Amino acid sequence: MRSISREAELRAYYETLFRTWGCQHWWPARNRFEVIVGAYLTQNTSWANVERALRSLKKAGFLTIDGIRRIPLPQLESLIRSSGYFRQKARRLKIFVQFLDEKYGGSLNRMFARPTKQLREELLALHGVGAETADSILLYAGQHPVFVVDAYTRRILDRHNILPSDAPYAEIRALFERALSDRALSKIDFDMNAGKASVTAHPPSAMSLAKRSPQAQVFNDMHGMIVGVGKRYCLKSQPKCDECPWQKFLPNLK
Repeated sequence: MRSISREAELRAYYETLFRTWGCQHWWPARNRFEVIVGAYLTQNTSWANVERALRSLKKAGFLTIDGIRRIPLPQLESLIRSSGYFRQKARRLKIFVQFLDEKYGGSLNRMFARPTKQLREELLALHGVGAETADSILLYAGQHPVFVVDAYTRRILDRHNILPSDAPYAEIRALFERALSDRALSKIDFDMNAGKASVTAHPPSAMSLAKRSPQAQVFNDMHGMIVGVGKRYCLKSQPKCDECPWQKFLPNLK
């Protein structure tokens, strides 16, 4: 039997690591459109490969809405080649800009002013946009308070016997949003400005420091901490459980 609820357990995970790591500075980008491009490019590849593609686009002067609008498709494919599946991703970026132009007159301000639920449905209707990509765009570019679920999240939940790795995306997302809601976190007695920031996902950037609600910031940091744990400790093979800051929560140790 679980001694505490899954929601309470996830709050303990958050509190434990935030005290030590602090703000994780997601997403590393200069502006909202760069976040959106990164969300598309990071599908099925490493962030290092995405960064190379972003640098290529920036150096060529096309890392803007108008740049993606104007660039010939073959040239776009060439510039983002390092991200893998570059032909698919190039077409998807073109589709997004077309959607932005037709639906919102090319304005990200108008797009992100849409209610979260409606905008999420619109994004999910675009070719090549799944739940993780849509939620990354909403949270990291639009500062909408939604939780992003990725492979690291599934792995950690499964190993800690919270939810199986193949649980539906919506179920995982809802669990985190309940656990880390404003009301739930108000019960935690600790300084939100604490945290030594000794381990951060990225250096501060214009987008990581952008104004957002406390709820969006919590979702932002929790996802960043999950990625940090996944990359450093909860490895796919040969996990480093003894070194992990969440090791004390493993079910076989309770």
